Amino acid sequence: MEETTKLIQLAHEGDQNAREQLVLDNVGLVWSIVRRFAGRGHELEDLYQIGCIGLIKAIDKFNLEFDVKFSTYAVPMITGEIKRFLRDDGMIKVSRSLKELGMKVSSIREKMIWELGREPGLEELAMRAGVSREEVAASMEASVEVESIYRTVGSGEDQNLRLLDKLPDEHEQQEELLNKIVLKQLLEQLSQKDREIIMRRYFENETQSQIAADLNISQVQVSRLEKRILRKMREYLGS
Repeated sequence: MEETTKLIQLAHEGDQNAREQLVLDNVGLVWSIVRRFAGRGHELEDLYQIGCIGLIKAIDKFNLEFDVKFSTYAVPMITGEIKRFLRDDGMIKVSRSLKELGMKVSSIREKMIWELGREPGLEELAMRAGVSREEVAASMEASVEVESIYRTVGSGEDQNLRLLDKLPDEHEQQEELLNKIVLKQLLEQLSQKDREIIMRRYFENETQSQIAADLNISQVQVSRLEKRILRKMREYLGS
């Protein structure tokens, strides 16, 4: 738990390596949840990718002051992300009870900010509302005014510019992170020599001739090695 807390703190400070390590450490947790949704008409691998997005959100939103294990907090986040993906029309349907709880939590939050002079934590809101942390988190998420991202924020020639147009594509950022994690796993399967060739060719942009000169072999041999290594990586990825 101490190691996880340390990694989360580093991730919140912008350490991408810590963020990636947290994802790798919780791969088993994501798969255990994904398997509950087998037979829903989607490949488990696709659901795993969606579950990882939920895991990343849990990492980013986890409050280190919570008196709860990270895995306990992450489970409903991962599950919720998969459930949203599985909804037929792709829109978030919010139950009346959840909307009402969202309004209640919002009112409590405003009162506590006035009383405490600071933003209350999720645990404090849950205690005041008499519900669980997970229910508070879900109600707060459901209360977000989605329409606001479509309001115009530009002026002059950009008067039709929407807030949505200025937001970074979170899906692309998450997909990029997941791709880096998969690549890291693939490279770890290679021998030191094979890994060095791939790193120099695709990350340091060295030519086959440059690598051949350093390894004291021909350019043709480097080309053959590169093809063999890439084929091996594709086999690892397929398995």
